[in-house]
Amino acid sequence: MKRVFILALAAAAFAVMPARAENTIVVMETSAGTIKIELFDDKAPTTVKNFLSYVDDKHYDGTIFHRVMGKENSDRDFMVQGGGYGPGMKEKKTKDPIKNEAGNGLSNERGTLAMARTNDPDSATAQFFINVVDNKFLDKSARGAGYAVFGKVIDGMDVVDKIKAVKTSGDRGRPVPNKPAEDITIKSVKRDKK
Repeated sequence: MKRVFILALAAAAFAVMPARAENTIVVMETSAGTIKIELFDDKAPTTVKNFLSYVDDKHYDGTIFHRVMGKENSDRDFMVQGGGYGPGMKEKKTKDPIKNEAGNGLSNERGTLAMARTNDPDSATAQFFINVVDNKFLDKSARGAGYAVFGKVIDGMDVVDKIKAVKTSGDRGRPVPNKPAEDITIKSVKRDKK
């Protein structure tokens, strides 16, 4: 019994451990608040390198969360998506797509970041989403290629929850499903200076 308790205590301590020293941390300043993100350099190296190339080029600065799905504005909690459009739904130019790393053992759980893509598994470029609930059906499986998890929110999940709950509407008469009625802007994404 004592051994089970010690194992449970060790598991609990591991669950609240801070970010690995080797993993990159980025800080996302949004119009709704600050989100701090640990990137899984070790588990999704191609995806993290791609994301950081956009960070370093300031691609995300001034983009919007163009798709938000929470129970407050949709039929259920799901995710918030950004990184591809500026205000007015002006699409930003991207680099070449990357190979899908969804088979890396990471799961689309609450607070994780994954790459958005088209139906082509290897089509991810700059857009990402943050899961606001566990979305394990998005993991790689026999049914599909999955969506590559490459990071997790380590501070600011309350900000993500605020974003997923905003009122949504279309844009300029065109229906844009799940677009916030008022822009939620990504002001900047920068590497955290440790």
